[in-house]
Amino acid sequence: QVQLVESGGGLVQAGESLRLSCLVSGSIFNINSWGWYRQAPGKQRELVAVIDNNDDSTNVADSVKGRFTISRDNAKNTVDLQMNSLKPEDTAVYYCNARFTWAAGTRKKDYWGQGTQVTVSS
Repeated sequence: QVQLVESGGGLVQAGESLRLSCLVSGSIFNINSWGWYRQAPGKQRELVAVIDNNDDSTNVADSVKGRFTISRDNAKNTVDLQMNSLKPEDTAVYYCNARFTWAAGTRKKDYWGQGTQVTVSS
């Protein structure tokens, strides 16, 4: 099992920054990637950013490219999301994700944190 605990959400004004942190624990040696997702009211959960556990390559959604950065700190056992130049449309609950894949990537198991609210006022 993998446990994920998010922190760092809050209420900010447009243009400000926030840093989300996800503390990870448990059986993480099989995890292939770490990610941040978000879900706004009435919308589906969407991928924000992902980092590969093997080579640290990253991928971010077009909507946040150039503003958000995902990183991981092995010493602290955290996966962080630095969010700059926040916009009201970034308002959502942000979830940390750990994904284990097998069978050449055709099978997967996702672990989720409880989520942290980010609200950006205009």
